[in-house]
Amino acid sequence: MVHGPKRPGVPALEARGLTKHFPVHRGLRGRAVVHAAEDISLALPEATVTAVVGESGSGKSTLSRLLTRLITPTSGELLLDGEPVGTSARERRAYTSQVHLVLQDPFSSLNGVHGVRYHLERPLKLHRGARGEQLDALAKELLERVSLTPADRYLDKFPHELSGGQRQRVAIARGLAVRPRVLLADEPVSMLDVSIRLGVLNLLDELRERERLAILYVTHDIASARYLADTVVVMYAGQVVESGPAQQITDSPAHPYTRLLLSAAPDPHRSGPVVLRGRGAPPSLIDPPGGCRFHPRCPFAMPVCAEAAPPTLPAGPDQVAACWLLSPDRTAEAAEAAAVAGADGATSHPGA
Repeated sequence: MVHGPKRPGVPALEARGLTKHFPVHRGLRGRAVVHAAEDISLALPEATVTAVVGESGSGKSTLSRLLTRLITPTSGELLLDGEPVGTSARERRAYTSQVHLVLQDPFSSLNGVHGVRYHLERPLKLHRGARGEQLDALAKELLERVSLTPADRYLDKFPHELSGGQRQRVAIARGLAVRPRVLLADEPVSMLDVSIRLGVLNLLDELRERERLAILYVTHDIASARYLADTVVVMYAGQVVESGPAQQITDSPAHPYTRLLLSAAPDPHRSGPVVLRGRGAPPSLIDPPGGCRFHPRCPFAMPVCAEAAPPTLPAGPDQVAACWLLSPDRTAEAAEAAAVAGADGATSHPGA
């Protein structure tokens, strides 16, 4: 797989219909599958940040591992610069130099018996053939690019000698060593102190602008997604339920689950109690509910929600959501569901 010049308007990385089912044994009941990701399509344009948001178990990390090819999809395809990704050993190595994953826990992702120099020089040797003085200079340059300066102060330290934020910056610098087109950040700040999270998010924003990277930011925190991302993709129970421009999604959420996430996020400007209450817990992905997977928890659920999966419907400019409340054929039912939910303390339905 040899990629030619970047074509205008073509995403750096695109997923089409990615699906992943993990087989499991259920004792005497035989085999079953975990429906971890279902028919997920998204595009990561150059110099943009796309946030994938959802609670634990929604399929976010499965998606990031599918995009890095750490796991093989059950179905669907990946396109890098508009071309299908091949499966040979040479093509896999070329792909890994273009798409890099930054893991959640920087202490676990760095080898504690090796210093910073080792972590940076190894990819420089393998992917760029650097040697000698050039190797040392490139390693120092990588540290400077992630604002660990002066570089000499950090180059020979071990992971346990660094703070959490510094370790995550080293992990990001290691990814930059292969000169990637795409950076997949899987909850990169959730293991860090609140006081240093903003610094790492600002670093990702700088890399998007300076390096022209396409960044996927996986998070359960929709407030940080609004701060960093251009586009937000909301996942629930292995499916995409809403996507669109970040500010638009957080200002005018269309799917009840997105509204539930927003109502649970800390907001210093919000007065009064949370106005939307979900019911129950996320479903089992071995036996997911029929119809809309969110309907057992949804305060606006209608009979059709349990009977058929909702289509993806327009909810605003460049914003779509998979929800029957947005269907023009369901206006009367949606109004009735909103009235019932209002009586229970929830606000008007998303399509109102």
